Amino acid sequence: MTRTPAGRLFRTDTGHDLVLTRTFRAPAADVWASPTEPERTARWFGPWEGDAAPGRTIRLQMAYEEQQPWSDVRIDACDAPRLLAVSIIDSYGTWQLELTLTETDGSTELRFVQHLTNLEMVAEIGAGWEYYLDMLVASRDGSPRPEFDEYHPAMQPYYQALAG
Repeated sequence: MTRTPAGRLFRTDTGHDLVLTRTFRAPAADVWASPTEPERTARWFGPWEGDAAPGRTIRLQMAYEEQQPWSDVRIDACDAPRLLAVSIIDSYGTWQLELTLTETDGSTELRFVQHLTNLEMVAEIGAGWEYYLDMLVASRDGSPRPEFDEYHPAMQPYYQALAG
C-alpha cells in the first residue's frame, strides 16, 4: 500500500513546527482517551505508567520500536479534552510535543505538533509520526495496523523537500 505523507512544516521563532492532523468521526472526549488512557495508548503507541498530571513525569514504552524502549514523559500542560503538551526525554534528547483536539459537528480534528529546534532528523521524524498517527487511526476504527516500511524510507523525500 502506498501512503501519502501529509505533514507540514512551519517556521517559528525557535525553529520549526512539524504539524500533522487526523480527523475522527467521534466526540473529542472519546478521541482524548486514546492518548491519555494507558490501555488505549498501548493499542497504538505503547503502555505508560505513573501519575499523569501537569508538572509530573510518567514512563512511556514505545512498544512498536526495536527493543521497546521506555522514556520519561513530562506533562507540560493538560486541558482535557482539548490540549496535551509533553516533553519526551530519551537517548535522542528532549522532544516537545503538543496535541490539540477540536470538535465540530460530531467530528474531532487531532492536530499533532512537534516543536523542532533543527531539521536534522525531520525526514525520519515525519515518517515516524505519520506511522504512529495511522496506528492511532487503526486502533480506533479496527482497520489493519500499518507496516512501518510503508512510511520509512518511502516518505523521507517528502519530508526532506519540506526542510528545503
